[in-house]
Amino acid sequence: MTHPVRVGLKHSPQATTIETLRAVWQLADEAGFDHVWGFDHFAAIMGDPMRPVYEGWILLGAMAEATRRVHIGLIVTGNSYRHPGILAKMATTVDHLSGGRLEMGIGAGWAQIEHEMLGLHYGTMGGRINRLSEACEILLRLWTEEKVTYEGRYYKLADAIHEPKPIQKPHPPLWVGGAGEMKTLKIVARYADVWNPNRPDRDEVTRLSGVLDGYCAEIGRDPSTIRRSANLRWDGADVDALVDDAADWVRRGFTELVILVSGPDSAAQAERVATRLAEIKKLTS
Repeated sequence: MTHPVRVGLKHSPQATTIETLRAVWQLADEAGFDHVWGFDHFAAIMGDPMRPVYEGWILLGAMAEATRRVHIGLIVTGNSYRHPGILAKMATTVDHLSGGRLEMGIGAGWAQIEHEMLGLHYGTMGGRINRLSEACEILLRLWTEEKVTYEGRYYKLADAIHEPKPIQKPHPPLWVGGAGEMKTLKIVARYADVWNPNRPDRDEVTRLSGVLDGYCAEIGRDPSTIRRSANLRWDGADVDALVDDAADWVRRGFTELVILVSGPDSAAQAERVATRLAEIKKLTS
């Protein structure tokens, strides 16, 4: 199975304004991008944590109303912040608000400061990944089954009802974030529609993509049914370098490209990408 190249924008809702966020969402919608993304954090990351941050899922409701055609999502939701039964309902609501345009990104959660300041259980990385595995199963079952009873190590459901179901059938595409070779990739193989490793070392990510293929073979899944995603960081100015970067990722089999924009001129950065959008979408592996 081959997948077309799809291109999205990500503007993290930190150290910015609502007006700037809306401008990026609307540009993505009007310029022909395939998806537009936020993130899921309660304190700013990659720098001073005191910088302002807006809540991601509330913003998705606004994104659903501010756009008409582009798909929307968070790369990625921190599973450890919410019970998966609650998260499933939030996701279904956004899918309906958007007319079936939600892309469901989820990961194990990693920001220790957020857990500690809010009194959330942090635990070990292995424990958070195990919780992610249970949550993925619960999400998919709630979205597709009439009632769900589940008895896991971390979560329990008793005849859980989830109505309405999402608009998208069988469910919104599930993007699983993370690159842990021993555990996370097995979760990706079992549950994901898209893998988002979010690692800068592309040679290592390419190797891990082969590991993922092997895990798929072990459970009898065609590995080509899992799309591979890459987050593209750039200086906001050199679009030629960005196109070359995109071409390299596509050659490696990564067809879901998410381009990061940030800062006070993020809308202008998005406009610069839009001038080369058609060229990027025509890239082939």
